[in-house]
Amino acid sequence: MPDRSSLAIILAAGEGTRMRSTLPKVMHAVAGLPMIGHVLKTATGAGIGHFAVVVGKGSEAVGAFAAKLAPSAAVFEQVERLGTAHAVLAAREAMSRPVEDVLVLYGDTPLVRPETLARMRAELAKGAAVVVLGFRTDAPTGYGRLIERDGQLVAIREERDATEDERGIGFCNAGLMGFRGETVLSLLDAIDNRNAKHEYYLTDAVEVANQRGLKVVAIEADVAEVGGVNTRAELAGVERIWQDRARQAALLAGITMIAPETVFLSHDTVLGRDVTIEPNVFFGPGVTVDEGVTIHAYSHLTGAHLEPGAEIGPFARLRPGTRLGPKSKVGNFVEVKNAEVGAGAKISHLTYVGDAKVGAEANLGAGTVTGNYDGYDKALTVIGEGAFIGSNSVLVAPVTIGDGGYVASGSVITEDVAPDALAIARGRQVEKPGWAARFREMKAKTKRVRV
Repeated sequence: MPDRSSLAIILAAGEGTRMRSTLPKVMHAVAGLPMIGHVLKTATGAGIGHFAVVVGKGSEAVGAFAAKLAPSAAVFEQVERLGTAHAVLAAREAMSRPVEDVLVLYGDTPLVRPETLARMRAELAKGAAVVVLGFRTDAPTGYGRLIERDGQLVAIREERDATEDERGIGFCNAGLMGFRGETVLSLLDAIDNRNAKHEYYLTDAVEVANQRGLKVVAIEADVAEVGGVNTRAELAGVERIWQDRARQAALLAGITMIAPETVFLSHDTVLGRDVTIEPNVFFGPGVTVDEGVTIHAYSHLTGAHLEPGAEIGPFARLRPGTRLGPKSKVGNFVEVKNAEVGAGAKISHLTYVGDAKVGAEANLGAGTVTGNYDGYDKALTVIGEGAFIGSNSVLVAPVTIGDGGYVASGSVITEDVAPDALAIARGRQVEKPGWAARFREMKAKTKRVRV
């Protein structure tokens, strides 16, 4: 359960300039979810109950998304960009309420694990006034170094201010910090801007706390957790790490992936046990796959639910609103959208089923199309249990095929078909003996004349 005495302040004021984008940086997606969404989910997973999101001027979309994902989130605007401490203090109102701990997170750092934030909170609960998250690297150039003495973090030294010995330290600042709720405002208000940029640096809280004799500690996270995103290349790198994590978790949970590196999952993909996924499968948001499902190669799924034992692909596309019943089959080059497919039904190849209900054990032949859209409105097609739709048929919605109904191949069905009836809706075949031979002879003469 979320701890209502905890607060996460998420700094999301960064622009998308280096991303070469008009979209705010934190709204760029990893596994189908904007980066700030990952941070909110992580904080919730760490038991944090209150959120404050600090956005930059003109970032209404960021605040609206945060409020949608976490309705309790309060949104604050940093009108002037005067440093990280100044950004955190934009959320002064949120910190003025009684809270036990405050974590400062960044909206462009989406890979931090809930367990890591929980460790930060644990240090605060044990008496630390400030906790800093760090990482170790053999290439620390450009990072602030964490200077420790006897278990106490005494300073965060920027590289330009570090001594030669301090520059050799591989323990670096990741940017995330935690504060005891009772002292956070006092520490932040004591930070000054007497530096080259005349900005208020959040890292100066370490020095202020040490001057007051308060406990300051640093804890370590894996370097892959704390990477921020400033460019499209870094965004792709974060996506790669997230996907590797998700694939590994799926494999350990009982999922078979023949070529895991070719399968791409979404932030909310749900996979049951004994699911088999062949190479080159893409999961968009909103997919639930129950146990025993087989997904063949080159399939694309978004907003779909596959019930136990269903089978799709290869080259199948499931769009939002699709629900496949137990042991149903959607084959190669089949697209299904906003449709319920009953247990054991078969849609084996080259078919479009949109805005439809397909009954149990129904069979749709190759080339079947539900004509669901008239250019203005969508309409429903109902195919009854055990119905058979012959190849190359068009069912013009709204239309119902009764249970056990049979549609002859090549038909265009515009009226309801009664249960167990045969519907034929095509031109009568006419045969003209000798016509083909006369036609070829005529064409041959015409060709000779032209030469």
